[in-house]
Amino acid sequence: MSFGIHNFSEIGKLNKVLLHRLGEEIEGLTPDNFERLLFDDIPYLELAQKEHDEFADILRDNGIEVVYYVEETAKALADEKIKAEFLNKMLDETPSINSDTVRDALYEYLYAMDNEKMVAKIIAGVKKEELGKLPQNSLQDFVESDYPFFMDPMPNLYFTRDPGACVGNGLNVHKMHTPARQREALFLEYMYKHNKDFAPEGTELWYDYEDPASIEGGDVLVLNKETVAVGLSQRTSANAIERFAERVLKKDSFKRVLVFEIPKKRAFMHLDTVFTMVDFDKFTIHPEIEGPLRMFEITLNKEGKAQFKTITDTLPSILAKVLHVPAVDLIRCGGTDLMAAQREQWNDGSNTLAIAPGTVVTYERNYVSNDLLDKKGIKVLTMTSSEVSRGRGGPRCMSCPINRDDL
Repeated sequence: MSFGIHNFSEIGKLNKVLLHRLGEEIEGLTPDNFERLLFDDIPYLELAQKEHDEFADILRDNGIEVVYYVEETAKALADEKIKAEFLNKMLDETPSINSDTVRDALYEYLYAMDNEKMVAKIIAGVKKEELGKLPQNSLQDFVESDYPFFMDPMPNLYFTRDPGACVGNGLNVHKMHTPARQREALFLEYMYKHNKDFAPEGTELWYDYEDPASIEGGDVLVLNKETVAVGLSQRTSANAIERFAERVLKKDSFKRVLVFEIPKKRAFMHLDTVFTMVDFDKFTIHPEIEGPLRMFEITLNKEGKAQFKTITDTLPSILAKVLHVPAVDLIRCGGTDLMAAQREQWNDGSNTLAIAPGTVVTYERNYVSNDLLDKKGIKVLTMTSSEVSRGRGGPRCMSCPINRDDL
């Protein structure tokens, strides 16, 4: 049995998840392109793949169907016309292509591959040496003559949480904030349009790749059938949140979107790097976020337009109210030790993936936070993470839940 898109919580029994196993794109990283590709370290690929496989095995051992970006995108491209359309759109969205000569050569090179190999190569990036000597027809060609890629790699794609989000019975295909990541969402767009195993007929589209404002999946948390929380962050804009909220509130069971404004800094990149749900009444939280956090609520008026209000209640109080529980327990990353909190936050101690109520996957290196979770009655499944953690994302970042049981 294959599961369609259905996701009305953060903690319901996880049935199906979308991952991307790290590939050659990781070996396209060098200190010279860190800023361009949004990395500040280079994972050792062989060990990172073993760690990622361990993550996937933990999920499978708990009865979860694991599917992958490359295979699911390849399924969507079975029709040759769709394959050509996809490749043309991908090339149009590649900012480093500076001439028709380069574009034509890339198209010919990639289209000749079978679908899975083509998708994997687009993710890995295309080096100039792969196409042989091409004429330099523009000043930009000369300026970038020492840069090794015609098509940049996509090393961030193993964080499959960000290009999209399955919310209720629908999907967001996100407009990513940075040029380095925008093309990642094109794979998801074609899965949605042309892979019915992934998105059966009737699956709603809440946000479109063509929408103008940026939003990323690390900022989207589905708290229950009534409430979605969204982070107003470095990478998710107010305009995008409003557009998403109007669509999802009109057509699904959700009654409100809670907006969490978080500091716009790298350590707090997305809402899920500082705040995740682990049980019916429990959350992990980075202690430094509690003070500066501002909250807003979006609902619909009688005309179906978004209306807004500032929330002045405390975070535990508002969460208890929307979750219909007597009280909420905020489990602080690193506990009361500020240095442990900062260290483990850097390695995504708050970025837990709940696979069932009270059962989470975490990085084993965050032992202080893991011990606190254990003492609170949370079942903690740990994975090794010396290499995958170098990308600054945790188990939640590395997973896009497609289908969960209702609570």
